[in-house]
This record gives sequence, C-alpha cells and structure tokens, in this order.
Amino acid sequence: MAEMSLKKMTAKRNLKVGHFVVEFATPGIGQILKAAGCDFVLFDTEHSGFGYETVKSVLRYMQAADMPTIVRVPSKEYHHIARAADMGAEGIMLPMVGTAKEAREILDCMKYTPLGHRGVALQVAHDRYRPGPTMPKLAAANRFTTFFAQIETRQGVDNADEIAAVDGVDCLWVGHFDLSCSLGIPGEFDHPDFLSAIDTVVEACRKHKKALGRLVANVDDGVALYEQGFDFICYSGDVWVLHAAVQAAVNEMRERTGRPRTATKAKPSAATKKKATPKKVVAKMKKPVAKKKAAPRRKKT
Repeated sequence: MAEMSLKKMTAKRNLKVGHFVVEFATPGIGQILKAAGCDFVLFDTEHSGFGYETVKSVLRYMQAADMPTIVRVPSKEYHHIARAADMGAEGIMLPMVGTAKEAREILDCMKYTPLGHRGVALQVAHDRYRPGPTMPKLAAANRFTTFFAQIETRQGVDNADEIAAVDGVDCLWVGHFDLSCSLGIPGEFDHPDFLSAIDTVVEACRKHKKALGRLVANVDDGVALYEQGFDFICYSGDVWVLHAAVQAAVNEMRERTGRPRTATKAKPSAATKKKATPKKVVAKMKKPVAKKKAAPRRKKT
C-alpha cells in the first residue's frame, strides 16, 4: 500500500509535490517518479487520448510503486467516473465543476450506497481482487475514493464557497489556463481579475478546511502558490520536462563545442528531380552542325 493515501493527504495542509503524466504511460513511470521524490501523480485522460485499458495498466504500475494517483477523467459522465473508480483510481479529478449541485451529482456517481448510486463491482481492481463481505467493502471503497474538483470557469469561482462546503469534496484544483480563458484574459495570470479569482478560491478552501491544488510550470511559481495557500503542487508534465531537459543539453553542447546546428538543404523530390545531362553530351549539343554541300550538276552535251 502507498505510504500515505490521497484521502489522508487532503486532510493535511503540508506541501505535497507531484507530477503530471500526459504522454508516457510506461511500466516504469511510477517507479521513476517515486525515485524522483514525488508524493503523487496526476494522470490525465482529458487531453492525452489515453483509453481505459491504459488507465487500468497504469494504475497497476502506480500500485507497484506505492504511488498515490489522481486520474483526471474526460467528463462528468457517469461511465467515465465509475469506470475509473472500478479500475482502482483513488483520486478522481473532474474538469469544470461549476456548482455545488454538480459536485453532489459527481459524488453520486463515485460513491456506493448509502452515499451514492455507483454500480456495485466487488473483487475487481479497486479492492485488489480480494473476496469479503459486501457492506465493509462498500464502506472501504467510499473512504478510499477522493474527489478533486477543478475550478476553471467564472461560474466555478463564483460558487467556490458552496462547492468547497460539499461533504465529500476533498480538494479544489485550479485549472489556470481554462480559468483565464473563461475570464476573457487567456494566459494573463498576472491580470487583476485572475488574481482576484484565485483569492476567492483560496479563501473558500481555507474557510471549509479543504485542500487546494494547481499545476505549475516552474519552482518559483510552486513556492509562491504554496505560500498563498496551495498544498497540492503538481510540478510540470512529462512532455515538457523531457523537452526542456533535452533541448537545454543539446543547445549547451553545441554552444560549448562551437558546432552549431547546420541547416540541411531540402532534397528535390522524385517528381521534380531532373536527370543530369553529361557535359560531353551538352557540348556536342551546342556545337554547330556544318551544312552539307550540294553535289555539282553535270553539264549537258
């Protein structure tokens, strides 16, 4: 089992640092991130294109590494939520939660009776395939599933206090890019309207003693947000970290060796490539051809 469950993590305000996986669903990814010191992983299915077969495999990789995992599902549809829970997702993140009513509907899909109406599946992935009596298993599953509600619209900000007040909402998670777009200021994270929205969400979490999370691109932003009240800090994503590290090393190597990258000329395609004509043939073609002299006429006798 993981050293600390997500449910326990959301109950404490100490720093939790994780990483966003959107591309590399490899068998070793959990072990790699564990060795790197991550406290949790956010595994994306909203933008990655990963299907549920991949989700099920990745959750086994994460279990093997004792790595608490949040799965962001692509929508608020029942089958997306319940299937992720059945496959063993401890943390389930829902995009664009706008009202307390939506939050309660999501919990209804996520929780077993008496807390919800999730269809019962026992001795499957979420309970590690173990047999046992029904009611204790349902209660254990309800304790296990942890709800991360994304606040990424103006509506979500306006209702942040009511959403945070819902019993069963464990963490509010700011989707900063979508929120900036919803506010009409795409990518302007220093804009007064965006900063005011963040203050509103921070205050809602502080008031109702709920965890607060966000994805960050760099360490400076992560430290600043932790000091502001965010405790789940997801540092960058697999694609961006790999790209930045490889690009930095390649550029430095070229600079220090004085061997900049040389531009390669595009080769002509087979359709446009003309067959070269030998020089001798060209010269022969250009050489003037002498006119033949007409044969002399014979005189009549």
